[in-house]
Amino acid sequence: MDMIALGGFLAFCFLAAQIGSWFTAPHVEGWYASLRKPNWTPPNWLFGYVWSVLYASMAIAAWLIWRRGGGWGRELWLFTAQLALNVAWSAIFFGLRSPAAAFVEIVILWVGILITMISFWRIYAAAGQLMVPYLGWVSFAAALNFAIWRMNS
Repeated sequence: MDMIALGGFLAFCFLAAQIGSWFTAPHVEGWYASLRKPNWTPPNWLFGYVWSVLYASMAIAAWLIWRRGGGWGRELWLFTAQLALNVAWSAIFFGLRSPAAAFVEIVILWVGILITMISFWRIYAAAGQLMVPYLGWVSFAAALNFAIWRMNS
């Protein structure tokens, strides 16, 4: 049962990744490529690798919480909410082509991740620790989002 649940959490997180990519992929070569970006912007190919690792670690963190709590409690609802905010960022930044609105949204996402991470940490420290790289990457992404917004407004 544990491995089936882990597979479910992995599928859940990578489904969110797939939905986000539906908004992102069509605009990377066109609209996104045309934007002015800071010189510290990572190359496009790096994003897929980083996000794959982050989605896997998020899934493992959620699975660890599920194993500790035995069900879908408050912590996993928080996790689901921040995952929805993660997808929404792609829809806003790439789908709506709105770096300004996406910046507001990513700040809300960052808070959601922090709250989720803290709630996970209280249940099982390892689960909270698995969320730290995700919070770090979204912090970087927020700075990049802000720079792109300011450079292109």
